[in-house]
Amino acid sequence: MGTQEVHALAGVDARIDEGEYVAVIGPSGSGKSTLMNVLGCLDIPTGGQYLLDGEDVSHMNEAQLADVRNRKIGFVFQQFHLLATMSAQRNVELPLVYAGVPAHERHERSLRALERVGLVERADHRPNELSGGQQQRVAVARALVTEPAMILADEPTGNLDSSSTEDVLGLFRELHAAGRTIVLITHEHEVAEEADRILVMKDGELT
Repeated sequence: MGTQEVHALAGVDARIDEGEYVAVIGPSGSGKSTLMNVLGCLDIPTGGQYLLDGEDVSHMNEAQLADVRNRKIGFVFQQFHLLATMSAQRNVELPLVYAGVPAHERHERSLRALERVGLVERADHRPNELSGGQQQRVAVARALVTEPAMILADEPTGNLDSSSTEDVLGLFRELHAAGRTIVLITHEHEVAEEADRILVMKDGELT
């Protein structure tokens, strides 16, 4: 900004192994969102290297990054990002549509993903017919449907009441127990404590 150079991330060095459950915590402005955007291949780092599932994504173009996002990362956001006019099942199918998966296979895989989050009986319901916790579980099913290398959850309990929060965190515990890699971005210490390891950020650095 003008003559002032701001490093949103300053020399962050971290390794997350397959099957780990890691939380990233820190105050507003600490660099959590930028780190999440880099991990999720939404932003390209201006320096250094990022290996995702053994693949160097540091210098890929936008089309290549979009392909990596669709194949290797399942996103769960605070706002759910479900399409209101579509059923739960159609929302879960969307990443498979982008991947060019045939309709019959999309149907089977989306039902399996909903079954994993305990919502297969609500497959035909639209988001406004589901509670907040159920909508977030649909979002988790959508994140799982491509069998990604990593689930990246950005403040996934931020819009949920305490009961729905426990519901979603319980689901993450089950996914982790089944061997899924989870990276959870949060500002809530009690949520971060669900993880095996907590990375604390301050002023763009891991402290």
